[in-house]
Amino acid sequence: MLAGGAGTRLFPLSRVSSKQLQPVYDKPMIYYPLATLMSAGIREIHLITTPNDLPAFREALGDGRQWGVELSYGVQPAPGGIAQAVVIGESFIGDEPFTLVLGDNIFHGPIGLDDEVATFDRGAVIWGYPVDDPQRYGVIEIDQAGAVLSIEEKPDHPRSDLAVPGLYVYDGTAVSRAKDLQPSARGELEITDLNLSFLNDGELRAVKLGRDITWLDSGTHESLLDSSNFIAAIEKRQGLKVACLEEVAFHMGFVSAREIAQTIETMPGSPYRTYCERSILG
Repeated sequence: MLAGGAGTRLFPLSRVSSKQLQPVYDKPMIYYPLATLMSAGIREIHLITTPNDLPAFREALGDGRQWGVELSYGVQPAPGGIAQAVVIGESFIGDEPFTLVLGDNIFHGPIGLDDEVATFDRGAVIWGYPVDDPQRYGVIEIDQAGAVLSIEEKPDHPRSDLAVPGLYVYDGTAVSRAKDLQPSARGELEITDLNLSFLNDGELRAVKLGRDITWLDSGTHESLLDSSNFIAAIEKRQGLKVACLEEVAFHMGFVSAREIAQTIETMPGSPYRTYCERSILG
């Protein structure tokens, strides 16, 4: 899980705290991608952030045991691209398959990550989300079977409307592939180049997200506000919280009711605690 970067688009908010610790309605932004991983059954999680932000993430998340996960940390000394996270996480990854998610990406709805994790064998899997401004994103062209035909970074004339969200599943070869990448003109290891490496070997597949899925990138002031408004509307309408990690952990069987009760006891009196008591403990 990559939560690095300088957060320049969120200045001056990013002077106060990391972009990925900014509030998205009632929870820190990082809760949402963390919930995405946990909901797919992933329990070993490595969070990569900046040296300055590392203490704040440790304070906010701890070692993950309260949610039944093993949370470890790595450091990205300076912004070096998304693919650099794969190199930094080498000792955590080893030669095993892994999922990479960006800390400012919010997904709502059944994206199918759980199925991909359960059946994944080799190669790489990315997601495609239809947008009306694909020129702003990495764009993929796929066939009916989900095989990727092309991938371009912010093309002037996109071949499709499918943007690539910040969610990827790779086999263990991704580490050596990332090490072989050359920095781009902006001096970073680009995730598009890593995906192209798999594409050139015929090992890149895409999952197209449907109209029942919402993907939000919360890296600007406008998108951060949009994300908060979206989460607020969903929670107020349904009476259910999105990305309540205690609730996710309990329903996934990561923790028992007794363990959740102990975690709730450490919370201050708050609407969040009240929700956890009502929705989990009954």
